[in-house]
Amino acid sequence: MIDQPLTLPCGAEIPNRLCKAAMTEGLASPAGEPTAALNQLYGLWSDGGAGLLLSGNVQIDGDHLERPGNVIVEGEPSATMQATLEAWAAAGTRGGNHFWAQISHAGRQCQRIVNPHPKAPSAVKLGLPGGQFGEPDPMTEEDIEGVIAGFARCAKVLVNAGFTGVQLHAAHGYLLSQFLSPRSNQREDHWGGPLENRARLLMSCVARVRAAVGPAVPVSVKLNSADFQRGGFDFNESLQVAQWLEQASVDLIEISGGTYEQPRLLNLEGMEPVEEQSVATSTRAREAYFVDFAEGMRKEINIPLMVTGGLRRLDAMNAALETGCADMIGIGRPMCVVTDAPAQLLRGTAELPRFESTLSLLPRALRFLNGIKLVRTVGAFATQYWFYEQIAALGHSGTTQVDMGVMAATKAQTKAANLWLEQRKALINQDADQAA
Repeated sequence: MIDQPLTLPCGAEIPNRLCKAAMTEGLASPAGEPTAALNQLYGLWSDGGAGLLLSGNVQIDGDHLERPGNVIVEGEPSATMQATLEAWAAAGTRGGNHFWAQISHAGRQCQRIVNPHPKAPSAVKLGLPGGQFGEPDPMTEEDIEGVIAGFARCAKVLVNAGFTGVQLHAAHGYLLSQFLSPRSNQREDHWGGPLENRARLLMSCVARVRAAVGPAVPVSVKLNSADFQRGGFDFNESLQVAQWLEQASVDLIEISGGTYEQPRLLNLEGMEPVEEQSVATSTRAREAYFVDFAEGMRKEINIPLMVTGGLRRLDAMNAALETGCADMIGIGRPMCVVTDAPAQLLRGTAELPRFESTLSLLPRALRFLNGIKLVRTVGAFATQYWFYEQIAALGHSGTTQVDMGVMAATKAQTKAANLWLEQRKALINQDADQAA
């Protein structure tokens, strides 16, 4: 049941089985520091009843952002950064819950406006229309060692600031996920080829992070059940990596799936057909996107598993827990509006709202165009901006703007991102001038 505590292998206890899933916030300062808006946002979520909060992407490299406005921890923190990290951690734990930082590196999924030539395993460009992503440069041994050191340093800084755990983001097509996939990792050295080599970066980061934070701090990994792309990372490989992670003293694996090219995390099909996966599925009705994959993993590993994506009904959440398909339930988009959604579920609310079902980039008269795959995919990514705008509104004012349309939200988010990039560029130039 969702109200039961969960004891992790490291000995830490999570008060209940509900987690505010990681969602990108875009609310850091141009220097990459947490802000008062992030503190207000996570204070609201901490008051909302979840046993665990996961932050959005905390980037280890300011040249490889998931989006403008990411928090960036790429070196030893300044006094200002240390203070802002501590304030953020304090706000996110004030309800007595855990607050883990999700640590990430975007790799080739870094927009061209941030970095026209991001580092990646191989020079394999994202197969997306629109030219938003540049041609990546293959990483050198020095680059790879820098990533491993960066994950460990970032984890230690965050735990020292008051975060109660960390999660390494190895899903959704970001850098660690790129190394796992034979489609994006075409290296011929000991970082590519067989799965053991492709998983080497993830396993090295896990080992170095564990050494940095010690045995009593929760270390989690977000792992794709599959990329759902032809020639990509598949479920059988994911299962093997999960077994290696269990042996490496990981405390919780969050099961997800997909990439920017194949956005199964949004329950959508990308521009190419979905590559179906051979996993035994139950005849029980499902509403979560990845529960069947978690159930398949549960047969082979014993560490706690978390599923996120699609779960809205209390009975379905409890069923996933009671049958052993999952040990934690992640709640994402509903909490962009209903910040106390976990508390409502704990009080017996039967179902959370599905805001995404009523949102559309197109006016009603043109929604027939959603039958075109490209239009449907673009619209789904635009809908994400509506949720981004709700997060921003909560951070800045403590209230949401649910009457805002998808187009207006897209324009507002685009304007905010461009302004942030201008301010960051000016800050970097100023620092360069002072150092000259």
